[in-house]
Amino acid sequence: MKDILEKASRIRLVVFDVDGVLTDGSLYIGDDGQEYKAFHSRDGHGIKMLLGHGVEIAVITGRTSRVVEHRMKNLGITHVYQGKLEKLPAFRELAQKLGIAEEQTAYVGDDVVDLPVMRRVGLAIAVQDAHPLVRRHSHWQTPNPGGRGAARDVCELIMEARGVLDDEMSRYL
Repeated sequence: MKDILEKASRIRLVVFDVDGVLTDGSLYIGDDGQEYKAFHSRDGHGIKMLLGHGVEIAVITGRTSRVVEHRMKNLGITHVYQGKLEKLPAFRELAQKLGIAEEQTAYVGDDVVDLPVMRRVGLAIAVQDAHPLVRRHSHWQTPNPGGRGAARDVCELIMEARGVLDDEMSRYL
C-alpha cells in the first residue's frame, strides 16, 4: 500500500471511464432511444472534494450521452471526451493541453478498451468488478464496484496520499 500511496501522492489529473466506472455498466434505453444511467451520489461528492483540492478531473468514454454531459456539468467537470472509441488520442490531447505528465495521471477503468491508457499512466486503477485483464494490469483495485462507490474510493485514496483526507472528513464532524 505504501507504493500505491506514493504513486497517488504525485497525481494531478484523474481520468474516469464512465460506463462500468461512474455507473454500474448497465445501459437503460427507452423505446424512444433515450438513454438513462444511474450515478452514485457518494462518487459525485468524492469528485467534488477532490476538485476542491486542486486535482483535475476528466472523463473519457466511448459512448455519447446527454446524461453524461448533464452529470459532468453538475459535478464541475469540464474535461469531457465522449464518443472516443479509442481513448489514447483523447488522453494524450488532454495531458498536453493541461501540461500534465503521464506519470502524474491516474486512470480508472473497467474493460479492455481502457488498457491502452492505463498502461501509460502513473497510477492505473481498476474498479473491483473490472475485467480480469484490466485488474491484472492495474496498480490498484477499488474496494467497491463501478457505479457503487469506486470513484469515491479513488478520490479518498488520492486525498489520503496528499495528506488532506482527515481534514476533509473533519469538516463533517
